[in-house]
Amino acid sequence: MRFDYAAEACGSAQREAIAIIEMLQKYIIAPSILSADFTRLGEEITACESAGADWLHIDVMDGHFVPNITMGPFIVEACRRVTQLPLDVHLMIEKPERHLESFAKAGASRINVHVETSPQLHDTLQQIKSLGCKAGVALNPDTPVGNIVSVMSEADLILVMSVYPGFSGQEFIPGTIAKVADIRKKLDALLSPAWIEVDGGISVENVQSVKNAGATAFVAATAVFKHPRGTEMGIKSLRDAVRNT
Repeated sequence: MRFDYAAEACGSAQREAIAIIEMLQKYIIAPSILSADFTRLGEEITACESAGADWLHIDVMDGHFVPNITMGPFIVEACRRVTQLPLDVHLMIEKPERHLESFAKAGASRINVHVETSPQLHDTLQQIKSLGCKAGVALNPDTPVGNIVSVMSEADLILVMSVYPGFSGQEFIPGTIAKVADIRKKLDALLSPAWIEVDGGISVENVQSVKNAGATAFVAATAVFKHPRGTEMGIKSLRDAVRNT
C-alpha cells in the first residue's frame, strides 16, 4: 500500500482522505508517439486506442532546451482529430509560457512544463489551468525534488524524467526509483491526488519497480511502438506487468 507511511502520521480524517485518493487512483499507460511511424500516425494512434491506452503522450522539443527538434501544435491538432484519448503534452522547450495557448487550442488535455525552463512556475501552472488544461511540472534526472516542492500542491501531475530528454530509446536511469518514492511521500503528506508520471526507458522489466515506488502513470515509446509483436501487444505487455505487481 503506497500510503501506509503517511497514514501512520495523520489522524482519522486524513486516513480517510488518503483511502479515497487511493481508491480513485488508476494506473495509466501513455504511449509516446515519438517512436511511432509517422507515415501511418493515424493508424498507430487507433491501435493504441484499441489496445486500451489511457493517454497519448506528445513530446515537444525545441532544439534549445534539448538537442532534438520534434513536434508542434499542428501535430497535437492532428492527433486530436483522430482520437478522443487525453493528450498529454510534454513541453521540453524554453519559455513555454509563450506557447501554452497554442497547444491548448490544438487540443491538449494536459500540458507539462519543465521547472528548469519556467522561472515563474506558479504563474505558468495557473496559466495552463486558465486555458482549461491540467497542469503538470516536469523535472530532469539531475534536478532535485526540492526544486518543485513549492508548487506540488498546485500541480495536477509530476513528470519525472528517467532518461535525459531529447531522444527516444535510452536506458532507464535506476536512480529514478528513489526520486519517485520521495515525490510520493511528499504528495501523500499534502493529500494530493496528483499523478506521478515517469517518462523514459519504461519497459516490462522495470515498470513494476517504478509502480512500487509510487508512480501512477507510465510513458512508453520504444516498448510500445517497437514491440516485436506490434503496438497492441506492447501496450498489453505493459498493462499486464503493472497488474501483476
